[in-house]
Amino acid sequence: MTCKVTETVLGKSLAALDIENDLLSTTVIVDKGADIYRLVYKPSDIDVLWKSPWGIKEYARGFDSAFDSTTAWLEAYAGGWQVLFPNGGDENVYKGAALGFHGEASMTAWDYEILSQGGAAAEVKLSSRLSRSPYTIERWMRVEAGSPILHIRERVTNHAGEDMDFMWSHHPAYGAPFINEHCVIDVGTSSFVADDRYAGSANPLTMSEAYQWPMAGDTDMSRVPGDDEVRDILAYFRDFDSGWYGITNVELGVGVGLTWDASVFPYAWFWQEMNATPGFPFYKNSYVMAIEPASSIPGQGLTTVMESSGTHLTLSPGQSNEIEMKAVFYESAAGVNSIDADGAVHLK
Repeated sequence: MTCKVTETVLGKSLAALDIENDLLSTTVIVDKGADIYRLVYKPSDIDVLWKSPWGIKEYARGFDSAFDSTTAWLEAYAGGWQVLFPNGGDENVYKGAALGFHGEASMTAWDYEILSQGGAAAEVKLSSRLSRSPYTIERWMRVEAGSPILHIRERVTNHAGEDMDFMWSHHPAYGAPFINEHCVIDVGTSSFVADDRYAGSANPLTMSEAYQWPMAGDTDMSRVPGDDEVRDILAYFRDFDSGWYGITNVELGVGVGLTWDASVFPYAWFWQEMNATPGFPFYKNSYVMAIEPASSIPGQGLTTVMESSGTHLTLSPGQSNEIEMKAVFYESAAGVNSIDADGAVHLK
């Protein structure tokens, strides 16, 4: 088939785009943060992204009763893949602006333009001028015929007349039926460290402790627990030689990988919520994991990052920064040794 882009609606009212070629398809919710809601490998007919039990919240229906940004973000979290910008994690106040949990970019509508389709490639441009902070965020998404790669290029621009500090990351969350006890994780670093505040209720990691991948004590963290083995963690991969990881379901023989520019995103947040956390929002009823390329750690909000690790990014007036990423599907019964920046996968 030729590559194509289809304008569609999710639920009753949310504008979205389907972007596809012969090997993959993806659905982007333009009315909600340009979230990547579906990412499907067509030969296996499997969507690798998690869907939350509470589903899609439509802005035109019901009444918003959330009084804090964390509750609002989680109520609107339908699963899938978000961009977190210009904040990541806890809400905080920066230069007089209340930066909400996980940032404004994932909670606003984006504009879009279909740049090409109907032939050997399809490409769209999405963009949003934020209201609370003086940024434009732009994203180009592209697929090419015969290629299992989703190409993503994203750019942020500071429109203020002063320097602006920020956090920037991508939050792809993976779930069943792709994620199960037959999944293994390979990653382009051997160094990870547990968050210094996240205790969890079934966490094999010790807060603030550094580990050598894949072991954390007697626990092999490269093995994904099944949905009957509770676990909740927050940790951070660091010291990447190159930015990549692969998650392989060795029983299905299918994997998904991500590769990115580690000079812009030198970290990756590692989150697992495996039916472990009681109470809102998961109620011991969510089986999900994410590995999230990120500019900054810890995931505790911009002002905490500025005070603790100094890993935030800064843009001068009129300055932009860009990241390129590729999501790639592959077939393997063992995992991967590496994924190149061009998306080439080297299998075990």
